[in-house]
Amino acid sequence: MAAFELTKSKQQVSTMLKQGFISDFFLSPPPSSFSSSPSNPTQPIQSPIRSAPSPTLFEMMTEEQTRDSSRPSTHLQSFDTARMRIEERVSRVLSGAPFRNPSDWGLGFGDVKLTITARDGFSVSMDVHREVLASRSQFFKEKLGRRSGSHHSVEICECDDVEVYLETLVLMYCDDPKKKMMGEGVSKILGLLKVCDSLKFNDGISSCLEYLEAVPWSEEEEERVISNLQDLNLHNDHDVLQRVALEPSTSSRIDDIFLRLLTGVLQAKDEKARKEMKTLISRLLKEDNNSTYNRLDISKETLYTICHKCLTSLFHCLSEATSCEENRGMMSEIAREADNLEWVVEILIEKRIGEEFVKLWSDQNELGVLHSKVPVMYRHKISRITAQLCIAIGRGNILVPKETRVSLLSTWLEALYDDFGWMKRSSRSVDRRLIEDGISQIILTLPLLQQQAFLMSWFDRFLEKGDDCPNIQRAFEIWWRRAFVRQPVVEPQLQITVCDYPS
Repeated sequence: MAAFELTKSKQQVSTMLKQGFISDFFLSPPPSSFSSSPSNPTQPIQSPIRSAPSPTLFEMMTEEQTRDSSRPSTHLQSFDTARMRIEERVSRVLSGAPFRNPSDWGLGFGDVKLTITARDGFSVSMDVHREVLASRSQFFKEKLGRRSGSHHSVEICECDDVEVYLETLVLMYCDDPKKKMMGEGVSKILGLLKVCDSLKFNDGISSCLEYLEAVPWSEEEEERVISNLQDLNLHNDHDVLQRVALEPSTSSRIDDIFLRLLTGVLQAKDEKARKEMKTLISRLLKEDNNSTYNRLDISKETLYTICHKCLTSLFHCLSEATSCEENRGMMSEIAREADNLEWVVEILIEKRIGEEFVKLWSDQNELGVLHSKVPVMYRHKISRITAQLCIAIGRGNILVPKETRVSLLSTWLEALYDDFGWMKRSSRSVDRRLIEDGISQIILTLPLLQQQAFLMSWFDRFLEKGDDCPNIQRAFEIWWRRAFVRQPVVEPQLQITVCDYPS
């Protein structure tokens, strides 16, 4: 009876421990006052600092269960999911593999046990045929050629993709590996090519290269093809890259191609097609200018040849238009030729070779006279060329001498004032502030007396035309302060006299 009572008492204590009513001494940390004995035995022992009560066994168990349940399992789940997908793909490849169904292919049982192990430890074993592998792969020929006996074992460890290795083995059993690849994407073929190269499977390498040569690529895939072939050092052994690489003799003909393209656009009969091709070529040239390589080495002579042709055509149109009052057809040609020249000048500025054109445009006094005789609705695009040059010079993209800057403004600035109202109303692409800032900056680069002449002329014109004239009052303010407020005091220059002394 006593034993029964003792057992019952123990069960009650255990139950109370589990339910957290009492603490377990062995699971509670010792009080801090007993962590070490005092160095002086006569010194009174201080009372321990009160702390929170130790957790009960039930609380500790509950906390551990909560911690385990809240522990993230996403990584394990994703790993398991990825492993299941790999196993499914591997199973699919093996289901139709000749070495797994030797009777269907007229083969005997395999005499080589081949094991392929991935980096994560995933492993596949199969019985393959020594005669097939050694005849198709130099790698297997070296591994199996010298061994005697009826059965061999080979293991390929640390492979990147078990599935691709298995598919390469299947290709070794095919008379026409390329036919077996039909329908596969470029990424899969690149993976097969890498394994074929590592196993020295020459027929597989040739089949992969022939497949890549024939199948279309996306731009992203193109980069991968080039990179993979360079890494495998196979780009010189096949004509796969002919679609992306020019022969040395062909790459030097960029000037001829570019001249033909620009001439075609400038002479296009369909206006919509002309605008689309202008936009396309401009975008491609800007991409090249912004790239690290800048491979389009178009000669300056080619661009200026086109530029002179455009200028001659524009002059001819103006001459024809002003010689006959009823020549409205030629009037529309003026806008077209001005638009063409503006486009070519934009290319010159992008290529940082626009200095010569500024001098050329500044010397067009006769063209300026003809410009004033044409109605503004047809001629205002000519002034956009002047605005274009002012913006480029004001930004520092074109550097020309002071005399050229003065000549440019003297020849074309008044015409720009006259056409400004039409320019800003006729096209959304015209940025008024950019033009005003360009004119301001170019004027402020001149000596003060010339700044005064141009700005006083602008002052009178602005009072007359108002919003139809560029507003460059900011430049006017800067000139005013330079001339009358912040005049620097010029110190006498130090004079140096050189004397010869007798030796």
